[in-house]
Amino acid sequence: MAGECLFCKIIKGEIPAKKLYEDDELVAFWDIAPQAPTHFLVIPRKHLSGPAGATPADDALVGKLLRKGAELAAANGAPAFRLVLNNGPEAGQTVFHLHLHVLGGRPLTWPPG
Repeated sequence: MAGECLFCKIIKGEIPAKKLYEDDELVAFWDIAPQAPTHFLVIPRKHLSGPAGATPADDALVGKLLRKGAELAAANGAPAFRLVLNNGPEAGQTVFHLHLHVLGGRPLTWPPG
């Protein structure tokens, strides 16, 4: 539910997170269970349930989310990186608030597993 999910609580400061970026639309913070030397999340302050929850009105926000993920990857020592968006539990989504995983700092194989 909007405002009550884990990421909404991080945005509101109710749950601590090691933030590396925030502005009026986005928050980025380090993943608590990193899968690579560089692993952080970029989330919109606006609650969207996942990629499928975005509408055409969110196009600029989703574009900014991707661009900021790439910018922060380079700024944090990962010039080569992977961006991951999961949609739904079968795809591995466990927090139902749109979030971009940014992973780098080691060779990443394909398929991911």
